Amino acid sequence: MTIFIFLSKLLPLFVYPLGLASILLFFALIEKNNPRARSTLITAALIILWLSSTTGFSNLLARSLEWRYPTLDEIPAADVIVVLGGGTEPAAYPRPSVEVNSAGDRVLYAASLYKEGKAAHILLSGGSISYLNKGTTTPAEEMASILTAVGIPEEALWLESTSQNTYENALLSKEILANNEIDRIILVTSAMHMPRSVALFEKQGVEVIPAPVDFSITEDESPQDRDGNFLSKIMNIIPQASNLSLTTNAMKEYLGFFIYKLQGWL
Repeated sequence: MTIFIFLSKLLPLFVYPLGLASILLFFALIEKNNPRARSTLITAALIILWLSSTTGFSNLLARSLEWRYPTLDEIPAADVIVVLGGGTEPAAYPRPSVEVNSAGDRVLYAASLYKEGKAAHILLSGGSISYLNKGTTTPAEEMASILTAVGIPEEALWLESTSQNTYENALLSKEILANNEIDRIILVTSAMHMPRSVALFEKQGVEVIPAPVDFSITEDESPQDRDGNFLSKIMNIIPQASNLSLTTNAMKEYLGFFIYKLQGWL
């Protein structure tokens, strides 16, 4: 499993837009005898980078994942709230303490659901990968630190601190749930990550109430956009680094779903 996890983190980097474009440009540089092939490689690299960096393409790809499980007006009660790791940063110098990152809403939302009485316990799932994580704590421990800081009692927290990918999140969390005779959960993770996460937990025989957060794509009520503002249309086709990142994150989920399907985990 360790080799699989390493390869699953490494190899996709060459499939994502930036890595794939870099490979194409590398082959273009070493192509000496065929100007036409060289031009084709450079053109393909530029098209990949441009398309992946445009607002329209990245938003379309992200929305196809994030809006599969829209936010419920009222979250039903369950036996436990399961929160998947990925929303925290360790207290590595010069950070004074554990911090939340761009996906940190999952931790705060779990605290809110607990205080609303939606479940009696919060199961925090997430272990460390030594060559990717800095610090000495696991994501589960980091989430626990934040939750206790906002008033969640320690006895309400269950920690699963060894999983290294989403499949293991579901597999190892299922063991804890089974030991406590629980088969119905509220699942909290980023909206883009939710489709794969729900499928994995349901594969383990768990009834899932999705509670997605960290939406990248929201309804835009801007009058300029509704009226087809010219400047807005121009901005939509200008490459932006944030769009490239969003496209990459969406591709990560689709690729992960495909690989997990091949593995028989879904």
